[in-house]
Amino acid sequence: MIFTAFFRAIGDLFEGHSIKVLAKGVGLALALLIAAYIVVAKLVGFLVPDTLTLPFIGPVTWVEDLASWGSVLLMMVLSVFLMAPVASAFIGLFIEEVADAVEDRHYPNLPALTDKPLSQTISESIKFFGVVLGANLIALALMVIPLFWPFAPFIFTGVNGYLLGREYFQMVALRRMNPPEAKALFERHKLTIVTAGVLMAIPLAVPVVNLVVPVLGAASFTHLYHQIVRRR
Repeated sequence: MIFTAFFRAIGDLFEGHSIKVLAKGVGLALALLIAAYIVVAKLVGFLVPDTLTLPFIGPVTWVEDLASWGSVLLMMVLSVFLMAPVASAFIGLFIEEVADAVEDRHYPNLPALTDKPLSQTISESIKFFGVVLGANLIALALMVIPLFWPFAPFIFTGVNGYLLGREYFQMVALRRMNPPEAKALFERHKLTIVTAGVLMAIPLAVPVVNLVVPVLGAASFTHLYHQIVRRR
């Protein structure tokens, strides 16, 4: 079921409307990462002096250049942790477009949807963004401790797999169910949904590839929702 949803979602990425959404999603992800990099670079520039005088060596003028390159490497590492919050921000903004495109192509003749107020969509997106950002900051803090280094990949994929799987599935389900029904459906199929979330979280750790994960995840969970409902 999970891989069927995943491979169908890959095919959907190359459809006309999905390409437009993909372009917007990648653009949003890049914009957020670039903004984060600018903040990091400015902070490094503020903290690191242009010239550093060392004993027995004298003035060292390449400290700032070294710090600038170091900030690039730091940003690549941080992007792994930033992409999960970016994916959470994405879902509230683009889930309707992605889900509509998937349903129009694969699940015709569905009942019409009731439009959700924009304020509610933004509120849900901000709330989930905060939860995922906080969880990743805690995970990042734990990974600074050497004791947790061997478990770093499991902490990252486990935390984000659960949060992203739950939220993506419920956001899709809430388009066609009331909240108690969506929550009950998640609880009945939690193992399948969280497993799909973990598979979504793994490529978030791969730079460049992680840019397409939010769109791919939205399409995959739309397929997964309809497969679960049809099997019921």
